[in-house]
Amino acid sequence: MTAEEAVQKFLEWMATEKRASPLTIDAYRADLARFLGFMSEHLDGLPDMAGLARVSLRDFRAWLAQEQARSAASRMRQSTPDRAARTRARRVSAVRSFFRYLARRQGVENPAIALLATPRSKKPLPRPLSVTDAKAVPEDIAELAHTPMARQRDGALFLLLYGCGLRISEALNLNIADLGTLISSGVLRICGKGNKERLVPVLPAVQQALEAWRKQHPSPAPESPLFPGVRGGRLQAGVAQKAMREWRALAGLPDHVTPHALRHSFATHLMEGGADLRIIQELLGHASLSTTQRYTLADEARLLDVWSRAHPRAQKTAQPREGTRD
Repeated sequence: MTAEEAVQKFLEWMATEKRASPLTIDAYRADLARFLGFMSEHLDGLPDMAGLARVSLRDFRAWLAQEQARSAASRMRQSTPDRAARTRARRVSAVRSFFRYLARRQGVENPAIALLATPRSKKPLPRPLSVTDAKAVPEDIAELAHTPMARQRDGALFLLLYGCGLRISEALNLNIADLGTLISSGVLRICGKGNKERLVPVLPAVQQALEAWRKQHPSPAPESPLFPGVRGGRLQAGVAQKAMREWRALAGLPDHVTPHALRHSFATHLMEGGADLRIIQELLGHASLSTTQRYTLADEARLLDVWSRAHPRAQKTAQPREGTRD
């Protein structure tokens, strides 16, 4: 078996047994192609299975050094340091997962990969919208739509994103049949990352908007997408993102205001209202509590910013007291 054939078998295993998303599969395919391309030049030829077992820690570090050099060149043009580090970390993860697969499924072991350090990156804190802006999104974006159907659809979609804290992909993957649990019990069954299901309670205002949209939906078939595009197929995420870009430009809001920012807003506003962190974790479908705890750090950063701007003792330039000289 060649190294390229091993990569293909690994990607098939990721898709079928690990149920990795198509985006993850595509990213791993590109990352492993870069890795094998480097090793082909570095080792004067594409290694076979035995050659993969002999790749040394020095070879792995040489590959990572080249990735870092490429990231530095790319950063000069557009990328941020944290984004470049996250990309390198993902590529190391792809290569490490590949070699773990070779050891478990193909009998090809290489202990050197375990000694390769993963590049560290600073995870950005969530940047939510204000309560006022988040509440304005559904109605304002709906007003920008070009047809009555699109207005009803977009209003329901963006209200669902903020009201339930869904990822855009989770909302767009819903079908009409998924409203069955909403009507009977007031919850939606959401299929999240890794095909993990969770039940999300739906606020009355969101439920009313979804039921109103259901009555205007162009297709009666239960298997039809809940949010269709103009041609009847499933609405693409790029369409929703474009609608929000147009709205934020008119509203004068920064670039971080995206559909995913509504998910951040959902979690942040719940936390500010006193919701338990574990409950927020379940609602968002986070596998780890540490991911949810980022909202605590974001809130602390916001409070510190308010304090530094408002407290007299926090001012950078002290004002002279009355009766004293400058």
